[in-house]
Formats: sequence, structure tokens, C-alpha cells
Amino acid sequence: MTTIRERVKRLRPRSWRVVLAAVLILAGFYLGTRWRPTHVETGVTPSNQAEGSTPATTEAATIWTCSMHPNIRQPRPGKCPICGMDLIPVTSGDSGADAGPRSFSTTEAARQLMNIQTARVERRFVTTEIRMVGKIEYDETKLAYITSRVPGRLDRLYVDYTGVPVKKGDHLVYLYSPELLVAQEELQRAARAIRNLSPGAPDSLRKAAQATLEASRRKLSLWGVTDQQIADAEKGGASTDHITIFAPVGGTVVQKNALEGMYVETGTQIYVIADLGEVWVKMDAYESDLPWLHYGQKVTFATEAYPGETFSGRIAFIDPILNPMTRTAKVRVNVPNPDGRLKPEMFVRSVVQAQVAPDGRVMDPDLAGKWISPMHPQIIKDGPGTCDICGMPLVRAEDLGYVPATADESSKPLVIPAAAPLITGKRAIVYVETTGADRPTFEGREVKLGPRAGDDYIVESGLAEGEMVVTNGNFKIDSALQILAKPSMMNPEGGVAAPVHDHGTTGTPPSATAAAPETSESKLELAPEAFRLQLGKVLEAYYGLQAALASDNLQQAVGGVKGVQEALAAVDMKLLTGDAHTRWMKRLAELQSPLEASAKAPELDALRTHFAVFSERFVEVLKTYGRAGDRPAYALKCPMALNNQGAVWLQPDKEVRNPYFGASMLNCGQVIGTLGPTQHQHTEGAGHE
Repeated sequence: MTTIRERVKRLRPRSWRVVLAAVLILAGFYLGTRWRPTHVETGVTPSNQAEGSTPATTEAATIWTCSMHPNIRQPRPGKCPICGMDLIPVTSGDSGADAGPRSFSTTEAARQLMNIQTARVERRFVTTEIRMVGKIEYDETKLAYITSRVPGRLDRLYVDYTGVPVKKGDHLVYLYSPELLVAQEELQRAARAIRNLSPGAPDSLRKAAQATLEASRRKLSLWGVTDQQIADAEKGGASTDHITIFAPVGGTVVQKNALEGMYVETGTQIYVIADLGEVWVKMDAYESDLPWLHYGQKVTFATEAYPGETFSGRIAFIDPILNPMTRTAKVRVNVPNPDGRLKPEMFVRSVVQAQVAPDGRVMDPDLAGKWISPMHPQIIKDGPGTCDICGMPLVRAEDLGYVPATADESSKPLVIPAAAPLITGKRAIVYVETTGADRPTFEGREVKLGPRAGDDYIVESGLAEGEMVVTNGNFKIDSALQILAKPSMMNPEGGVAAPVHDHGTTGTPPSATAAAPETSESKLELAPEAFRLQLGKVLEAYYGLQAALASDNLQQAVGGVKGVQEALAAVDMKLLTGDAHTRWMKRLAELQSPLEASAKAPELDALRTHFAVFSERFVEVLKTYGRAGDRPAYALKCPMALNNQGAVWLQPDKEVRNPYFGASMLNCGQVIGTLGPTQHQHTEGAGHE
């Protein structure tokens, strides 16, 4: 068999030169292709590069990157291939690297592409809208209980069903009572004893007889016998063994607790009468809304029965104790109801418009400089005095938390739009447009925020009136600073690029393919099937807590913590014996600790911090004991959680739902392993950071 070299030697000189030329041409073409600048590096391809373009022009081409994944660089706008966010421009030589340590400069054209919008820092009374739901109830101070004052039999009920309106003095019950007959006879004997006294009888005897007569009269009066009936019996008229019970107040019979023919004892409740001329509206106010609610504030509300019509009243009471389950407090409004249109048990939707002052007080022009009754907020006067209803002295509106009538311009709070600050944990970053610069320049500034009022935040420090803050595009500016390794929201110290991670990428990353180190804590212990089944129920309750945190639902998250606690308490440690029992008691205490801390601090940020601790420990428990079930649990991790410390969690599927960021970065994270049911399957990277 001849070799290639022998074949070449056999070629004629001319043919050999042709072959050599062809080889050189192909080699040149290949090297030209390999050394040609790519579009990712320069943003210019040979097809669109103009003749005579210089290397400087190529280097100044715009590169488009992702605000969450700065390692992504493309030559034209589009979507991030990892998270789907809009790409932002980064221009070589015009990236703001020459600006200050916390500043970012760009061109006017790039500003338009980034859609950067600003708003002025202002001083004004902002209005927050507090919405509440509740229902109408009886006015407890206007309920009358009709009871039997003497034992007997109900021979007649004049009001024989609920809902009947009655007036004061209307007859309600005709009652037979033998004791009533005895009491009248005692009255008659006392009256006869006084009449039979001789003129010369001692004064002490006369006083004793008179006292007995007065006691008999008072006894019958307390039983409900009228003065006329008492006078007739005293004169020796016919005694009666029946008594009529009259309505002490006007109103509507809302309860009927007896039937004709029943025997009743003293104090037996027969009717409940409610005066519906004024009703209470009780609503639930969330804990975060309580700073904006004050006694005497005006509340408007609507009902399903009268669409398009609003009613109003003033806050008369705010419950000092929160409901531990719903984290709400009852707010009561006294509402006049002269026509009876508002009926108890109607559902209402209410709105309170609160003008917020800098120190948390409320500005109400209708109450400025006024005097209010501390028991009846509808009594408002221009000066001191007493309440027309209860007679209590009036108090100043300022003493109830309202801004004084003399409030000037300086008392108005400094406010910015709610879209301006980037908030992470306890830090808030605002990007301020620098004045006097030759091109758009934005400076990052850490500010101290007060409470949020509607679409605005109150600023306590860090900004001055008249400055322009970025309200749209601030996250893009922050990402550009991360790319430049400058201080930013995610990297306060700067100096390092933003963490690179996948949003929603499923599967195991390359770093997770290596087995994590085996430890004594992660070795599988043999546990009974019943024990693993109970751990599976804890995992199901855990899924509910994880889903609530991912959806930013505080109320459901609080309930989820309780659900995990109950499932964990139901795990029967008696199923483990010996050293396994002892080790489980230690692990149980470690699991209960973050759950108890969550119950004491029911806020989303605190819940997420404690959830991370519980998740890490719970993963170790599942890896140690296994669990019963028919589907795997997926372990996921987000390296940006807990201020870039990273945290793991478990899900029943691979679709990323981040419990540490919720809606703000729901798809931030990646699957790092699985925990299969009934048998131990090692989870690389979970719990072994």
C-alpha cells in the first residue's frame, strides 16, 4: 500500500505546485475565519461593518446585557436567554466607568433606550387609602333585655315572633304569679296596720308600720306592678295574680326566647329589643394600617344592598388587642340609621382617606383646632365644653394624634414615589440624577424611609426637596453598576461582579454533579415506615408554607408555620429507639427553634429568614431518615437569598417558585438535587454549604 508521501513524490512538478497552492489558500481562508472578530466581542460583523472603519469604532459598539445576568452579552436588543428579561445597553468606552464610585453616566440616546424616568422630591401631605371589610352589628349600648322579675307562668305573649317593632310602654307579656298575690296581701296588711293604729301609739311603732308599707310598695314596683295597681291594692281593692310586662324602650324585637305556657324563674330572658336608630359597623384593619387610623376619623362605606350609595361615620373605637390568627384589629364606627336601611349582618366595604404627617400623625382639615367627645366622636365643637350625650369634657383633636391647625409648610413630609427606592432587607437605595453634568449621570444614595402611604414613601433622611429621583429604570442602573463592580443594591461594598445564576433553569448544574462530602449527619438511619410516613406529612405542610412565601401571602404563611408545627408535633418519637431516639430529640429541637421564632415575628422578611434555617435542617432530616410517599422532592437553591448568602428550599416539582423573593424574583433559583421517597438519595449541595 502506497503512502500519501509516495503519491506526492510521483506527481509531476507542475501538479505538485498546484496542490501546494490549493493547500495554502485553504489554510489562509481557515485562519482568516478563526481570527475574524466575532459579533459578541465587537458588536459588528463583516456584513455590517462599513469600509474604512477603525478599531476604535468597533470597540465603541453597543453591547446588550441582562440586568440579572451580566455574563450575557449580545450585539442587539432582545430577551435574556436565561430569565427572559429585556436586555439593557452597555457601550464600551461610555459605560460610566469614569464617573464617581457610586455614579453611572450614559448618553442621552442610551437613557432613552433604558427608559429612565425621574420624579421630583416634594414636600406635601400625602394621602393613603386604607380599605377594610366588615359587617353591621347592633349598638350594644342600645340593647334591652326583657326578663321575668317574678317566678310564674307565661299566659300570654303579645309579641309572638322576632322582628316586630315596639314602642316604649307597649305591653309584651301577661304573666301569672302566685307570689304576686302574696305580695299584694302583704301590702294590704301593712296598709291596714297603719289605719288601725291609735292616735296615741308610740312613734317607733308608727315608723315601723310605715317602713313595712314602703317595703311592700317597693317590692311590687320592682316586680313591674304599676303605681296605679299598687294604689288600688293598697286601698283594699281586688288583688290580682297576673302582671303585665311593658316595653322599657322602643325598638325591634331581635330575639324571642320563650313560648306561651312556659314557667319562668326570676331573671329568665324572654325578649331582646334593639334600637336600630344607630348601628355599629365593625371592620378588620390590618396591623400595617393601624398607624393611619385614629379615633374620630371619617369612614365611608358601601353595602351590597345599595350599590352606588355610600354611608359615613366616624371611628369610635379601635380594639387594643390584635387577633393572633388574622393579625387584624377591630375598628368600630357608629353610624346613624334613622330609616332602618342598614341592617345587622350586612357586609360592608369601607375606605379611610388619611393625610399623613411626618411624625406619623394624621392631617384632617375637618378636625383641625376642634374639640371632640372622647366617647361620642360625632360630637365635634369649636371650643371646650361637654358632650351633649354623656356629659364628659371634650378634648382637643391634637391630643388624639391629629396635626395642629397651625401646621405650616415645614411640617409637610418629604415624599418620593414608591417606585423610586430599591429595597433589600433594611437598606433602601435611591438613584438621584446629578445636576450640572454634561451628560445624564445618576448617583446611588442610601436613604432612610418612613412608612409607605399609598403610592408614596415618606423620606426621613438622605434626600433634599427638589432633587430628581429615578422612578423607572433604577434597576437597570443598579445592574450597570454591578457590571462595573461599583457599589450597588446587591453589592453594597462593590468590587465584585453580580452573582451569576440561573433563573428557573432546571436540571443539575455542573457543580452539582460531584458528590457532596458524607458526614455523620447525612448517613441514612433505619426508621420504621410509620415514622417516614409522618415525616412525609411534615413535608406536605412544608410545601404549603413554601407556596405562601412564594406568593407573598403573609396571612397564609403564618398559617403555614402553624401547619408545619402541628405536623411536626404529630411525629411519634416513640417509633425510634436507642441512640436513634436520642438523636431525633436533638434534631426535633433544632427544627422547632426557627418555627417558634417565626411565630414571634410574623413578618415576611423574618419568616423568610427563619424558613431558610428550617429548610436547611429539614433537608438534613429527610436525607437521614428518608420519608414515605410516591413522588420525589426537589431541592432548589438561590445564591442571592439572604443578602447573597444563598439558601435552599424544597418543592414537589421542578418549576422554580422562589420563597425568599416572591413576585419580585419568583423564578430565581435552580434545582440542585432530589430527595426520593422511602429510600435515602443524596442531595448534592443541599445543606452542605
